[in-house]
Amino acid sequence: MTTTSPANETVELVRHEVAFQGYFKVGRYFFRHGLHKGGMSDVISREVFERGQAGALLLYDPVRDEVVMIRQFRAGAYVAGHHPFTWELVAGIIEEGESAEDMIRREVQEEAGLSVDDLLPIQKVMLTPGACSEACQIFAGRVDASKAGGVFGLASEGEDILVKAIPFAEACAMVERCEIDNAVGVIGLQWLALHREELRKRWR
Repeated sequence: MTTTSPANETVELVRHEVAFQGYFKVGRYFFRHGLHKGGMSDVISREVFERGQAGALLLYDPVRDEVVMIRQFRAGAYVAGHHPFTWELVAGIIEEGESAEDMIRREVQEEAGLSVDDLLPIQKVMLTPGACSEACQIFAGRVDASKAGGVFGLASEGEDILVKAIPFAEACAMVERCEIDNAVGVIGLQWLALHREELRKRWR
């Protein structure tokens, strides 16, 4: 079944200004938008956190049936009261003139010291559509997990990234125990749970 958008889902941008400019940017936007019952809304203002577009990679070894995860300190997790070190997929911000695929290959080397073979697009998701303009293109990539391990990252960016190969079954159990609690990591692993046998046949 195909779901189409209702006809009145339109938006008019009235005004835009920069509310904050630092390492990241916060924009203040003024909109009118279509109402589900018809007509247009009054002008509303919303602040939007603008950090660019991102990509992430689920590193999977179909022979060893292992995923490669990274672990690092995250200020947002700390402020939210979660464990300040998180298990994640390799990820990064796409730079100007760079494709998501090129960024992923660069980040895999920087964050995990690995090279990736086949890349397969999984999903493109909005992470916090009510407050942030960032979308993340998630890929699966074939990797030799026997080469994974150690500490990586760019010292110039204050990165201290632990790399570990984890059996698929254990990674799924970590999701169930909420030990992997970031959206991109959960999406990637749940996708793998649905498509694992198909992927193993494709990459073997």
